[in-house]
Amino acid sequence: MNAVITGIAGYVPDKVLTNKDLEKLVDTNDEWIKSRTGIETRHILEKGKGTSFMGGKAVEELLSKTNTKAEEIDLIICATVTPDHVFPSTANIIGDLVGAKNAWSFDINAACSGFLYALATGSQFIESGKYKKVIIVGADKMSSIVDYTDRTTCVIFGDGAGAVMLEPTEDKTIGIKDSILYSDGAGKKHLYQKSGGSVSPASEETVKNREHFVYQEGQPVFKAAVTAMADVSAEIMEKNNLKAEDVSWLVPHQANLRIIDATARRMGLSTEKVMINIQKYGNTTAGTLPLCLADWETQLKKGDNIILSTFGGGFTWGAMYLTWGYSS
Repeated sequence: MNAVITGIAGYVPDKVLTNKDLEKLVDTNDEWIKSRTGIETRHILEKGKGTSFMGGKAVEELLSKTNTKAEEIDLIICATVTPDHVFPSTANIIGDLVGAKNAWSFDINAACSGFLYALATGSQFIESGKYKKVIIVGADKMSSIVDYTDRTTCVIFGDGAGAVMLEPTEDKTIGIKDSILYSDGAGKKHLYQKSGGSVSPASEETVKNREHFVYQEGQPVFKAAVTAMADVSAEIMEKNNLKAEDVSWLVPHQANLRIIDATARRMGLSTEKVMINIQKYGNTTAGTLPLCLADWETQLKKGDNIILSTFGGGFTWGAMYLTWGYSS
């Protein structure tokens, strides 16, 4: 059996935070943000609602679009770095929200690579014959861990979620064909959340020192991301004997427009073959890849060869090669 994506849905909150809005919060400006990141707006979830709210909305739409009953779902995997709580898992909460009473669930934390890690994991349950319907969610409320007094990070991130349905197919011409995944914990010092875990639990001091927000050293992360995303994308093409003309679409993690451009150049792809929506949503972390697929769903045709590529904190990175299984 091959695991094939049979449906896709996305969700972003109504509230929009523009570059002009950020000019009122920190010492930055619209031109600086656009020239260095490509971002113009990002969506922000209201206070009192968590990642599960957005993930649940995406899953509800997915169930409706695929004419699937919630009770038919076997497994839900949610990729997120902003869970509602330390426990229970956000996937567990999403399952309850949508009424997936027969599904078991768990979260994956691989930062911006989370959705790709989860997609690769979920596909194994399909390919083994164990399950028939697996939902993969990528969702993050990054506004909950972004310091809006830090101009180096607050301009980058937004909130959003996406979800896909995985089902088995005997048609070997479609579905997930291959994935290459990497991680390197030595990258931790450049991109992480300093406190809130078991090493440095929350305290009056950690809150006072603003240690519960994203910490990022921009240059080391940028250099590592450019190299890793480009290399792994070229690697999966070479491994599967794919030339640029064989690739219909590149679905890149939406962290920075310059990183996306470098990856496409390394693959030999024109910009017309690259899904880019960073200008609308910013970096939604685990939400970027499914939100791209959701935005481009109407343009995807059965038989399209797609490369998904990502890089995230940890460091984590990888690429996946799949062939689309339906036309909208």
